Amino acid sequence: MRFSPLLLVLPLALIGCVPEPAPPVTDPTPMEDACGASGLQNLVGQSAKKLEVMRFAHTVRIIRPGMAVTMDYSAERLNIEINAAEVISRVSCG
Repeated sequence: MRFSPLLLVLPLALIGCVPEPAPPVTDPTPMEDACGASGLQNLVGQSAKKLEVMRFAHTVRIIRPGMAVTMDYSAERLNIEINAAEVISRVSCG
């Protein structure tokens, strides 16, 4: 019985047809809130003076209007934005 060379190449060609396994699904929530901003949303709308007596577990960046801010991203850094009326307007990670 004689084998065709095509029969030897066919399994190699079919290997390309096997789908890759799907990447594992991970929960993005921990990374999005690595700085704890979700637990501090109650600060929004409060006076910036409240921050003077608070202690934070992560690095904090207080951002005021017109202030220069670096564009580097750090998931563990807490950003607190204060508006011109000295009221906290946003609490986020970054």
